[in-house]
Amino acid sequence: MSLPTEYFDRMYAAADDPWGFRSRWYEERKYALTLAALPRRRYRSGFEPGCSIGVLTRGLTARCDALLSTDVAEAAVTAARTNAPGARVELRRIPDDWPDEQFDLIVLSEVGYYLERPALERLVEATIASLEPGGDLVLVHWRHDVADYPLDGDTVHAAFTGRPELSRTVSHEEADFRLDVYARVPPAARSVAAREGLC
Repeated sequence: MSLPTEYFDRMYAAADDPWGFRSRWYEERKYALTLAALPRRRYRSGFEPGCSIGVLTRGLTARCDALLSTDVAEAAVTAARTNAPGARVELRRIPDDWPDEQFDLIVLSEVGYYLERPALERLVEATIASLEPGGDLVLVHWRHDVADYPLDGDTVHAAFTGRPELSRTVSHEEADFRLDVYARVPPAARSVAAREGLC
């Protein structure tokens, strides 16, 4: 089953940064790679569900005219509002409380494996439905098994693979995590160099 809200409330009650997002080089490096993988310099409207305490959120606000970030835990939402004041941070549980908006950037970072498979399928459908044509979807997930999590990162990424509405433009895979970027098609996906007329 999908992890309940109480699971995350307990994590934040035990520590204000339970996954070490502010202190680990692993996380700092992963966030730098995630931001570097964004194909555009600037986005009109971004969505980041599962923002936790807002460390990646802060970097995304510098790339988005508007950014909606959400989390299921009240403590995380409070921290994210402090750490990323440029974002609109809301308490929401995905995929059930998906916003009724369109985005040209959606970032699913370390969230999909908390869901059971039917909820993951709903997440895929909601993501595709709210991603504008030509918009970018970023997936980043830990690849190792965690006993508490219903799924693993590779399973989450596989759920998006082969969807005709998505064309992969970036793929980065390490032993620890996987990062994929997809363009919503049509229009046809173009590389960064092609967008700048270099090829």
